Amino acid sequence: MIGYTTVGTDNLARAGKFYDALFANLGAKRAMQDDKFIAWVKAEDSPMFSVHIPANGQTATTGNGVMIALVAKNRAQVDEIYNQAMTLGATDEGKPGPRGDSGFYAAYFRDLDGNKLNIYCM
Repeated sequence: MIGYTTVGTDNLARAGKFYDALFANLGAKRAMQDDKFIAWVKAEDSPMFSVHIPANGQTATTGNGVMIALVAKNRAQVDEIYNQAMTLGATDEGKPGPRGDSGFYAAYFRDLDGNKLNIYCM
């Protein structure tokens, strides 16, 4: 159902390095890019994730209540991705752990531009 998601950045090179490192652990690689955006994909038929310089020329901002969720294989990978994000300069928004009684295990962080992401498994 989802084709791709997009977050904004004012520093495409910095965002590219952050997501190259983070997504390598999830098996995703750059699929498309130009001077205004970079997109990553895990498999040909899976949704893409992209960072863009805003098309309107204004400063990139984060949305209140907006979050992108990334799927992990297991709890160990949730922990690994979260710790890697912290090492890469992300900001903590919720350490890895169970959320509720549904088997949902997640961690939350903000990238270098303040975009909120979640890494989870069930």
